[in-house]
Amino acid sequence: MAQIFDAPSKALLRSQIAEHIAENEKTDKRDTRPEEEPLPAERYFDRELNWLKFNQRVLELAEDPEQPLLERANFAAIFASNLDEFFMVRVAGLKRRIDSGIAVTTAAGLSPKQEMRAIGETAHELQDEHAKQSTRILEQLAEEHIVLLSWDKLTTAEQERLSRYFHRLVMPVLTPLAFDPAHPFPYISGGSLNLAVLVENPVSGKTHFARVKVPDNLNRLVPVDDLTDEEAREERFGFITMENLIIAHLESLFPGMIIREARSFRVTRNEDIDVEEDDTENLLNAMEKELLRRRFGPPIRLEISDATSPFLSQLLATRLRVSEDEIYRLPAPLDMTLMFELQKVDRPDLKNKPFIPITNRQIATVESSRAQDIFAAIREHDILLHHPYDSFSTSVQAFLAQAAADPKVLAIKQTLYRTSSNSPIIDALVDAAHAGKQVLALVEIKARFDEDANIAWARKLERAGVHVVYGIVGLKTHCKLSLVIRQEEEGLRRYCHVGTGNYNPKTARLYTDLGLLTCDPVVGQDLTRLFNQLSGYAPRSSFHRLLVAPRTARTGILKRIRREEDAAQAGHEAWIKIKVNAIVDEQTIDALYHAGQAGVKIDLVVRGICALKPGVPGLSENIRVHSILGRFLEHSRIYAFANSQGPQIGEGPASGPEVWIGSADLMHRNLDRRVEALIRISDLDEATALIDYVDLQMADTTASWHMQPDGTYKRYSHDDEGKPLIDCQEFLIKQHQHGNSARTITRQV
Repeated sequence: MAQIFDAPSKALLRSQIAEHIAENEKTDKRDTRPEEEPLPAERYFDRELNWLKFNQRVLELAEDPEQPLLERANFAAIFASNLDEFFMVRVAGLKRRIDSGIAVTTAAGLSPKQEMRAIGETAHELQDEHAKQSTRILEQLAEEHIVLLSWDKLTTAEQERLSRYFHRLVMPVLTPLAFDPAHPFPYISGGSLNLAVLVENPVSGKTHFARVKVPDNLNRLVPVDDLTDEEAREERFGFITMENLIIAHLESLFPGMIIREARSFRVTRNEDIDVEEDDTENLLNAMEKELLRRRFGPPIRLEISDATSPFLSQLLATRLRVSEDEIYRLPAPLDMTLMFELQKVDRPDLKNKPFIPITNRQIATVESSRAQDIFAAIREHDILLHHPYDSFSTSVQAFLAQAAADPKVLAIKQTLYRTSSNSPIIDALVDAAHAGKQVLALVEIKARFDEDANIAWARKLERAGVHVVYGIVGLKTHCKLSLVIRQEEEGLRRYCHVGTGNYNPKTARLYTDLGLLTCDPVVGQDLTRLFNQLSGYAPRSSFHRLLVAPRTARTGILKRIRREEDAAQAGHEAWIKIKVNAIVDEQTIDALYHAGQAGVKIDLVVRGICALKPGVPGLSENIRVHSILGRFLEHSRIYAFANSQGPQIGEGPASGPEVWIGSADLMHRNLDRRVEALIRISDLDEATALIDYVDLQMADTTASWHMQPDGTYKRYSHDDEGKPLIDCQEFLIKQHQHGNSARTITRQV
């Protein structure tokens, strides 16, 4: 049954959220040290421009000749997909704030218009470079007999076969929309690929505009060759784009008209979601209405074929109300996410070697003697999982499946932020509910671009009898938690999973993430309190092995950074090692600056945005920032500190180290506007393994990008003698294939 918030409860929760943020600010001010020198005003990089530099690193992988060719095509598609989302959310949000007059100067000191202008200039340069690189990739694929063909390059037999395909399967779903005094300019949905067509009436001599949407429920690449024929496959993998196939048959759509011009174009719209939770009685219904409105967001980018005539270009720009700097003229084909479809081509020689995750060693050892009893494995020892090297399906997925089937399990509590289609996680929760267990699912229906799917999951779970709640009003629930309560001879035992990634079997094979399986009573008590806070009323809950945003995550991290600062000033060893997706939060950045100035050695592995300036004389000489990109998306978060207690001057160093993993990046949204959870790793071997992992990614012998003081990134992929540096992901694949788990990452670098 879905949780609905009444007015008194919403008012109470609003006040609690404000209280949490105020308490954080109070603590930050209380911890400010009067002896610290003020930091320079220009100490941050701009968030949005730094994100574009991250996507530039993705483009560098597409340009890398040492990457297998189809992998390069995949990176080119990832770049395009990333940039689409950046425009739909970040650029759209900035434009909306500028238009409404509420935009403010950024922390980097840029006015809103300066930032928008800089974004536009950089985005144009990147899209032009991406177009050139994509063209080169297609040319090189053609040399490997994977060919993108134009209609006039097809044989008569090929044209006849594709014409039959068009009339049978494509033409029935096409809807030409005219624009004239009797027909308004058609609505162009965001992200769709379209054809702008100019047709001439041979009788009147008048020219008219029409729009044809390229269907997005059919493959964009249409095979020219019979891919079931082994001999044909050896000779060529030939494709024609759907838009070219349609252009070749426009006379069938406009019989009796003369086709004067037909060019592809694409519009990006504001697709961010903004639900006023405080004013709604049913969040689910409000989200469904907002999703309908998303389709009609204002245009923020127009991509058009660079062969488009000035007349047609001006018509599109005028009718879509986009300015000149919002127009991106690119060579066809537009929307290079079409390269994702090339991954289906059966050419293993042009891809990475296949990778099969293995069952975690601790689980596999117990499985061999106890028939896959994951509960028994957890009772023996905490299990630190490192995906995708450790199989998600034989660990987390199997943990929930066993819980659903075990008659001794009384209850399961689960957070769901994103999951896959046909999700075995959802199936396990449904099975558990059908078996009479108490099942609570906290479904975050505001997970961006997964809103529709999560609404569908919520309704499916409700129908199965699962208690579905949507968390705390005003906060996204982003933490990755699972709690299983089991009746055993000694009494109730709580089995827990706390992770850094989503409960999504598909992305668990593509993202690097960490997770901890434990039955530590302290963690069980912490998760019980946190779930009670999320599903009911427990705002004053305290935790022992968890740091939970928005209440304690920021203050907990700041406390530990400042503890290292104190240790360095007392003459003790002091270091900080952090691995996250992004660092933007100014308070945390300033704390790191002060710690570095005190002598703390700080290593940061940041995949994406980093607003901190490393290696600046007088500011951050002791701070290094590296970025790792590769076949897997680096997604795990690790916070490691040399000291676990405040040092006492004259009494020797503090005990340590202290290591945390969890769902939170160092961003305002994670620390202030989301429910996040970090868990402390209590086992020394596991903590050491995670420190080794960060050291591996920071090592000069590891291939990575090093952030420079001016914000540029320098790629290091070979040593001074030209030998390739270590690919840390391939290194970890080999480690796990040789039987090493996340607990035993060795210092071989």
